[in-house]
Amino acid sequence: MQLNPAERTFPPFSLKRLMETCFGPGSEERLCVLIDLPDPAEIKDFAFLDNPRLSIQNYGYKVFYQAFKNGGLEEMNYKGGEIFAYRETGGSNLDMEDECYDVNGKLLSLDKDIYSQYQLILVVSTFSATAPLTAKAKEFGFRGATLHGLNQIIVDTGLSVDYQEVSADAEKLRLGLTRADWFELDFEVEGVTTTLKLFTNGQEAQKSHGLCPPGKPDVANLPAGEVYFVPDGAEGQFPFKYDEETLGLLTVENGKIVSSRLIYGDYALIEEHNAKLKDDPMIGAIGELGFGTQVLPFSGRDIQDEKILGTIHVATGRDDHLGGKLTPDLFKEHKNASHDDVLYAPHKTPEVRVPEVRMQRDGKSTVIMGNYKPGDYMVNLLKS
Repeated sequence: MQLNPAERTFPPFSLKRLMETCFGPGSEERLCVLIDLPDPAEIKDFAFLDNPRLSIQNYGYKVFYQAFKNGGLEEMNYKGGEIFAYRETGGSNLDMEDECYDVNGKLLSLDKDIYSQYQLILVVSTFSATAPLTAKAKEFGFRGATLHGLNQIIVDTGLSVDYQEVSADAEKLRLGLTRADWFELDFEVEGVTTTLKLFTNGQEAQKSHGLCPPGKPDVANLPAGEVYFVPDGAEGQFPFKYDEETLGLLTVENGKIVSSRLIYGDYALIEEHNAKLKDDPMIGAIGELGFGTQVLPFSGRDIQDEKILGTIHVATGRDDHLGGKLTPDLFKEHKNASHDDVLYAPHKTPEVRVPEVRMQRDGKSTVIMGNYKPGDYMVNLLKS
């Protein structure tokens, strides 16, 4: 396995290869593309294509919709190929409004006209739709994929890999991390060293590996490539980057962030976060611990960058799409029931060092990562 992304080469992007690898050969299933727009009615006559701020949705149109309409459906043995728009949710993994529109400007219902009528649904969006789409897939029986934040780097690399190989590598790492008792993440920032401890209590590790074969409702998150846990609890402290100028230190007790303290920057952001935590403590619930498994270039978008070997992410909020118990109804307001990944990667958090990540399993502590690089333990797992 090539561990240096700068030395790795990728084949040209092929939608046919991606679809057949991730979903299996087409069998005349009805397929559609969903995009999110600030005003979903702007899908009429493809008006959104003239808005340079909607580059993600443009990729949904060019890479998927146009390719399907220009012979891809027949070549891959699918039907349909329509594109629809729904209103952007404003937050990661928030539930989507039911209203949507077609290219003629007709108002439709996601439940009645999309989820119940299509067997394969691809969502290309600004905000992740993985959690709500996964819930709808279980309810209506379709398969699909979420591809939020698409850009050219992702198309050329993260969507051009062989997902059979991605799945195999993810499984090697999953088996090497599964049934751990806990993980300890060490952080260093501005001369301060802290540790976040996440309890997994022997649970089976899960993987996001890009394969969504026929036979059962499921939703893939593409690009894929991670091993993850839904922690049973957490304690300690870890840094949080609010923006390029502001860094805070979060305190975690009993599985929830309870407070933030300013390290440097805009204190108003710290005050605002603390007010939200006080108003709705579920906002601070720790919902995921994830490790990237792929060797890819950084894209500047978390959907790919959190899948890169050597990165780590901790998520807050709902985790029902991951098999957890943090469901939207537990939050005080709908807008609070998001799932937000906090990614630690060299390009995104250069101010933060992660000198060591340790796994406790079978009475033994093992270093698995350090300084945004996989440790010998993980490298040897991939070589096995």
